[in-house]
Amino acid sequence: MGIVTTALAQDSTSAPALSITGSADLYYKYDFGESSSNNYTSFTSSHNRFQLGMASIKFEHKTAKVDAVADLGFGKRAQEFSYNDEGILQAVKQLYVSYSPNSVVKFTAGTWATHVGYELVDPQLNRNYSMSYMFTNGPFFHTGLKADLTLGKSGLMVGIANPTDFKYVPEGVINKKFVLAQYSYTGSDLFKAYLNYVGGKNIDTSKTNQIDLVLTSKLADNFSLGYNGTVNIIQHWDGEKNVSGKSWWGSALYLNFDPTSTFGLTLRSEYFSDKHHLKIPTSSLEGCKIFANTLSANFKIDNHLIIIPEFRIDHSSQEIFTKKDGGPTQTAANVLVAAVYQF
Repeated sequence: MGIVTTALAQDSTSAPALSITGSADLYYKYDFGESSSNNYTSFTSSHNRFQLGMASIKFEHKTAKVDAVADLGFGKRAQEFSYNDEGILQAVKQLYVSYSPNSVVKFTAGTWATHVGYELVDPQLNRNYSMSYMFTNGPFFHTGLKADLTLGKSGLMVGIANPTDFKYVPEGVINKKFVLAQYSYTGSDLFKAYLNYVGGKNIDTSKTNQIDLVLTSKLADNFSLGYNGTVNIIQHWDGEKNVSGKSWWGSALYLNFDPTSTFGLTLRSEYFSDKHHLKIPTSSLEGCKIFANTLSANFKIDNHLIIIPEFRIDHSSQEIFTKKDGGPTQTAANVLVAAVYQF
């Protein structure tokens, strides 16, 4: 806030450039297995309860060459997003300053939401309210320095950051660094592509390399597609070296249909493979594979309020879910209704 206020005072001769935006969300969820444990994705681990999501407020001030952002969130959603932090630090979703010496290059330092993946932490920026397995398994954000280059229809980003999802690396831990990269092509709404990379040594000395692809296409005024595919390879430390990698991967297709300006439907179909037991706990030697389908409606009211009724069914290759009688099962289903207000 000090950065934003100072920047505003120093630029008082120009047109006002301070913007304040935000959102607030809540939801009700009913799990047909009557269990809050039938959820392996972020932010919606509940059953038969009304839950608060997050109150978010974003301050952004721009001058001709400098941009300062303080993006704050309060609530369980923000706490799960900043899971390595404690207390008030969990409220900091993003805090960064950018400098653009010209129209081609921009430097950014601070904490910002990851470039990896299709979905975002702010619910008003997604069409499904519940999250994908790929989003849940990260990364969520990065803290460091990056440079963005705009080269016509193409873009290039390179950066260096703390280990994934750490704003502050704990004392006594060797501060490893991660390399970030992105190539983007945004010729038109008909086709946009983003090839993403993040990799480095974690604080537990394991090594991570993740490659991620996002594609979007607006085929008509009322129909668009989105695709996200990612693979994450983890090499664990055996005391002397990082041994051969084990991986998890996922792939999701998003079908968006908007018959009117106030009503839309989105179907997300995701396949998530965790054969090496890296993310989904199971006793099977084969690990776990999950096929999840989520159908969400978006009712937009007065350009500010979005009501999202949603039906979701997840089917696993292993019995990782719970039935009403407490026994294991391969399938879990739930319905939820969310309200998201944005300003």
